[in-house]
Amino acid sequence: MSRVSDRCVSVFAAWAVLACAGVIAAEPGASPPPGWLDARECGASGSEFSTTAATEKGSKDIKVADVGDFQVGQGVMLSECHPRCTVKTIWGPRHVVVMGRPLQDKVEIRGYDGTQGDWVVLLLDVPEGTRSFCWSEDRARTWTETVPITGDWQPLRDGIEVRFNEHDWEKGYTVHFALRGQLVTAIDKIEGDAVTLRDAPTRTVDAATLRHCDDAALQAAIDRAVREKRNLHVPVGRYRLSRGLSVRNATAITIEGANPVDTILDISEGEGACLSLSKGVDVTVRNFTMVGHSGFAERDQCGHLRTRGSSYFWGFGAKGCNAVSIGSTERVLIENCHGRRMATECFVSGSSSRGTPDKPNTAHCKQTTYLRCSAVDCGRNAFNDVMCGSENTNVLQCRIVDVGGCAWEGASRFVRFVGNYVRNAGTVAMGNLGPANHDATFPELGAGQHIIANNVFESNVPYGGCAVRAAVGATQVLVTDNLFVNFGSSAVHISGRSDLTHYPSANATIAGNLFDMTEVGEKSAARIAVDVSAPDVIVADNQIYVRGACDPLVTAVKVLEPAVNVSVHDNLIRNCGVGIVTGRAPSRVGEVLDERTFTLARRTVPLDHRAAGQCQGWGLVWRTGGHPAAQSVIEAITGAATTDQVQVAIEKPHPFKAGDAFELIPPAANWCFQGNTVTDCRRPIVIDSYGGPSSVVRANLVTRGGTADVEQAVELHGRFALVGNHLVGFDEEGSAALGLFPDPLGRTVRGLVHDNVFERCAHVVRESQQGLWDATSARGNLFIDCGTTPPGAETAAAPGRDAAVAE
Repeated sequence: MSRVSDRCVSVFAAWAVLACAGVIAAEPGASPPPGWLDARECGASGSEFSTTAATEKGSKDIKVADVGDFQVGQGVMLSECHPRCTVKTIWGPRHVVVMGRPLQDKVEIRGYDGTQGDWVVLLLDVPEGTRSFCWSEDRARTWTETVPITGDWQPLRDGIEVRFNEHDWEKGYTVHFALRGQLVTAIDKIEGDAVTLRDAPTRTVDAATLRHCDDAALQAAIDRAVREKRNLHVPVGRYRLSRGLSVRNATAITIEGANPVDTILDISEGEGACLSLSKGVDVTVRNFTMVGHSGFAERDQCGHLRTRGSSYFWGFGAKGCNAVSIGSTERVLIENCHGRRMATECFVSGSSSRGTPDKPNTAHCKQTTYLRCSAVDCGRNAFNDVMCGSENTNVLQCRIVDVGGCAWEGASRFVRFVGNYVRNAGTVAMGNLGPANHDATFPELGAGQHIIANNVFESNVPYGGCAVRAAVGATQVLVTDNLFVNFGSSAVHISGRSDLTHYPSANATIAGNLFDMTEVGEKSAARIAVDVSAPDVIVADNQIYVRGACDPLVTAVKVLEPAVNVSVHDNLIRNCGVGIVTGRAPSRVGEVLDERTFTLARRTVPLDHRAAGQCQGWGLVWRTGGHPAAQSVIEAITGAATTDQVQVAIEKPHPFKAGDAFELIPPAANWCFQGNTVTDCRRPIVIDSYGGPSSVVRANLVTRGGTADVEQAVELHGRFALVGNHLVGFDEEGSAALGLFPDPLGRTVRGLVHDNVFERCAHVVRESQQGLWDATSARGNLFIDCGTTPPGAETAAAPGRDAAVAE
């Protein structure tokens, strides 16, 4: 910001303080509750009126087309007449996660005179390994051709030039300039159509736009309310902001709009949060609509930008705005507040932690509640807790529609996302926990604890791949009693994958949900209702179905090894392409230390890398050409402070190299699929995992129903026990009840097939190679009205069948 702009803001702030002190009279109007401060007492206008004005460079006097309701002392913003560069940052080098920092003199810019636009966001991108650059004005939607860096002034367009000075550009960088033409000032005098401003424009313009600007007046009102320990009433109006408002160290304050529809905080011409809460004890914000500048249609410009320079650049870092931002305020209630067109997180919180018993910290977020709020038509996240220090965040009865980022993203503790409506919005994302956003309390207390309950999710997910995900550090997660309506995207994902900077997830229950996975749009997409790859998970009492005919692109439940302790029971699954399927999650070798030892690469197995001596005796299967090929046995996985230092030792040497893929086989997976009803699915149950002695498929009812071309009811590739299941109606020509295959390593395994009922099946068993049934322990099975049955099988007619034939 230029010196003139800085001066005008400070002068106007001083005027607002005088108004707030009662030296300048306020407009009459509706009175606030007794004892409350009225924002109009401090000069806030709330007026939407605007007019055109002729400006002359260096003159404070402007001529307006219509004076309207402008008054002496009021804050104003005047477009196109004060060109300057307000932001200069550099992002990078590539492959280093670092936010934008001051550019200093690495690149210079000149030639912006305001004719090129009133708000120009300019990105210069220097691809890694080059000394050349391209540039973009639409936040990476389009780029110019790449040209060499000359070290001299280089033209961009319409007089704007840049000069790159000496720097290690070959490492890959992105440079951001913000060019603004807006003058923020105040009115000193009005005589007819002549208006005298507090500060002089620096450009001659025939028809600049003059509007009210209320941020200095509102800030003065907030400061006075905090100082006098009073609540603040904001009357009906549109309050334009050139910058955000701050509530600092409030003991107890309520800031309330007259009503949530007509009391509007408008930051569409500014950056920052409409309201930013910093520390303090108890703050309530109620009854506002808050409007920004970047909506759902601009979500690509607000998210992660695809640059060839810096690999870490989020568009909202170039042009951002929030509705409410909270920083370590102890108790917060945000009620009936509605964010629109917010480029950054609409509602966001961050906090230091509670501290340790010997060093407690009282100044942290102990309770934050968003009640009956909404985030609609926003470029990025609706709600967000960015650090694990925040506790007891409640998102209750809120509406989230057309949001280009996450509906919720939380690394914090004890979160309740309950009773909300979500449509066409990104993931409810739990976790994202690593060394950068946890503290000394994490090992004992953990973080990412969430209750996701009684919500309605409709339609699809434009960002994040699924509606609800627990990942990288989320533990103790409940996803219960939610409705998924006409859902065209994946629904719930409990992910065990981790990486070099995060922790694994575990301990989740998905229960009592109703998943209507019917696609009502033009084209169906591959999607999964419940996807599990983390340990210690229960999937129970859910309904998962498609209305009408079977949708071959829908998978109801998917479970991946090497997750352990997984129970999938009493679910009703209907009309899905795949009912229940299991698989394997690959990992990769990082650095080779010797012929028996290596570190883990990114996106590795669900292990807590802080724990020592993990996975001793587990199998490790090497993959070649995308297929399992050879097996080793793990001697130990040694924990370390970070994942890239975790060492995997195998018992015998193996010729592995960096990047090689492998799969882990736990000796006791403790998997149980029990009591599920699976009907009308193209592939009802597909067991494509290694399995083991504690992997069981028990007491499930599997029927073909009206779906055609079902090859087999149960497809078995590993060591599992099939006990007490009832398989009915797989009577199409060539269809079988049980398909047997070698395990993923091509081995014949000794599975168990005990006490099952096979009824009205064309074939009971189909073997992909001879001898698989002979290797199976089969006893107590009953075959009713089946075609081909295994040798020595006990058969019976269907009950009542003979009597019906006799009649």
